[in-house]
Amino acid sequence: MAVDNRKADASLESLHRIFTVPEAPESTLGLIEQKISQNLNEFLRTHIAASEKPLAEIEKDFSSADIPESPTFVSDHTQFLLNKLVAQSVHTSAPSFIGHMTSALPYFLMPLSKIMIGLNQNLVKIETSKAFTPLERQVLGMIHNLIFNEDESFYQQWMHSANHSLGAFCSGGTIANITALWVARNNVLKPDGEFRGVAQEGLFRAMKHYGYDDLAVLVSERGHYSLKKAADVLGIGRDCVIPVKTDDNNRVRLDELRATLNSLKARNIKPFAIVGVAGTTETGNIDPLDQLADIAVEHDCHFHVDAAWGGATLMSNKYRPLLKGIERADSVTIDAHKQLYVPMGAGMVIFKNPASVAAIEHHAEYILRKGSKDLGSHTLEGSRSGMAMLLFASMNIISRPGYEMLINNSIEKAKYFAELIKQDPDFELITEPELCLLTYRYVPAETQKALQVANTGDRLVLLEALNDLTKFIQKRQRESGKSFVSRTRLTPEKWGHKITTVFRVVLANPLTTNDILKSVLEEQKELAQESLHSLPQIRQLTARILRQ
Repeated sequence: MAVDNRKADASLESLHRIFTVPEAPESTLGLIEQKISQNLNEFLRTHIAASEKPLAEIEKDFSSADIPESPTFVSDHTQFLLNKLVAQSVHTSAPSFIGHMTSALPYFLMPLSKIMIGLNQNLVKIETSKAFTPLERQVLGMIHNLIFNEDESFYQQWMHSANHSLGAFCSGGTIANITALWVARNNVLKPDGEFRGVAQEGLFRAMKHYGYDDLAVLVSERGHYSLKKAADVLGIGRDCVIPVKTDDNNRVRLDELRATLNSLKARNIKPFAIVGVAGTTETGNIDPLDQLADIAVEHDCHFHVDAAWGGATLMSNKYRPLLKGIERADSVTIDAHKQLYVPMGAGMVIFKNPASVAAIEHHAEYILRKGSKDLGSHTLEGSRSGMAMLLFASMNIISRPGYEMLINNSIEKAKYFAELIKQDPDFELITEPELCLLTYRYVPAETQKALQVANTGDRLVLLEALNDLTKFIQKRQRESGKSFVSRTRLTPEKWGHKITTVFRVVLANPLTTNDILKSVLEEQKELAQESLHSLPQIRQLTARILRQ
């Protein structure tokens, strides 16, 4: 066997070649490009290992903290990435991996991403983004129109206004939610007389000026953890994000919200923002947005809707009514990397009033000058890539009716899966799908009967054993590499609000078929039989209860 004695060098010539000359078509990188262009999903299916490797083993391949003193050939390093990185990555686009909020991507985004990366625009300012700036402003206008449906003259006036913004493109829902609450906080503690506002003088002086003992953000107990991050960053503290109880459909209880608001005001705490959730992360349920808007007006609160997941539903004329009231929000978060099917790192916050962002406006003579159209003057992040280009392309190539078909199919697929679960006597549906998320668990038919007649003590033991069984099945299914569902913990009314571990699925991938859904349940049934601890305990206790 011939020995390869090639050695890469760090000469100016080799560095120049890296920046200018593409790899040959027959090289490792060249072949990868060809295969990805021909069939991305097939390439991933081939190169991602089916069975899961322990994280500790993967860490061994990435254990050195030394920067190499000698270069590696592109093809050699590409082969390393194929063997050690790609092979052990999560196959988020696999149609049988239905536990993630990520999905298969349209094929055209791969070559377009290369254009975006090659142009390497920086959206912080117009001098480093040129045409990308008006493109991003148009994308924000399109999403604003989707939510708020203003007339054409509104967008002609405000979409490209230097001193206004319809929103901000950002890396995801967390930054979008932080930005929304940042605007809300700065507006409630705005300049007043000699007080120059919280942005200039800080939170301590702002609270002293307005005479508040504290501030608060109210959201359902199903609210996303990013809201606590926002409270932390904004200096109001995580404890000031007040969770409000939900009903048995995981929607915020309006009576509890009103009681909490009254309690806060009695203690001189200013509730400055109410957050409605349009698609909870765990179950996909939607808060009563119209009623929340009424309460926000009544209590003079900024009304923000976290629609990071469910916002794309507005593309569907059939299911858009599920989000009724979102058009009354002051701000809305939507993630394009979820059901708008673009790559990770594409979130947006949209403001109903183009003047809202003046509360966070910032300038610097060397980069963000007053009167310029620099996008960075109204964003938390500075340097950013041109991800809006990919959403712009998707909205043009797929179109709203195309997105409607994707949204409708995902919701109806979830309904189909829910029916499969209901028809199988060994499964229990926990939450009905409102969007394309649902939760369920494996519970043998005889055990379901036993749970209905068991005394409190036996029922608690049985429920805990079922929790252990759910964890076992979920972990084994993930390790097998055939399919994947995630798990979460809920408190169903049916079981006395006891913490219950459940399977969670997200059916947004258009490549997921009905046959795949059937096979997921079959695999879970088979894996349940492998449990040497939980299942025997469940069977024994079930038999004893039913004999009594």
